[in-house]
Amino acid sequence: MDFNADKPIFLQIADTLCDRILSGELKGEDRIPSVREYGADIGVNPNTMMRSYEKLTADGIIYNKRGIGYFVAPDARKQILKVQRQEFLDKDVPAIKQRLKLLGLDAEIFKD
Repeated sequence: MDFNADKPIFLQIADTLCDRILSGELKGEDRIPSVREYGADIGVNPNTMMRSYEKLTADGIIYNKRGIGYFVAPDARKQILKVQRQEFLDKDVPAIKQRLKLLGLDAEIFKD
């Protein structure tokens, strides 16, 4: 996995797992690799992996079955879409609007 220096690694790992859920590669109730297993696969310290899993657990994306492992929450896809859509509307859309304005363009360019 190639990491971007602009964002903490544990967040990039969490984003990658979310992308795998959104793409359908991982579905609700699928087991995901253990912290140590996944960390070894991508060359990351288990503590970094644990931070990713803790974030995803706190966000309701994954859950832990003690002694068995981590699993994708049944409604993980719905939760991810809700959060990412809101982030897009709050962060990306205003930036796009500002850029369009600076370039002297309007939203009409998006109509087919």
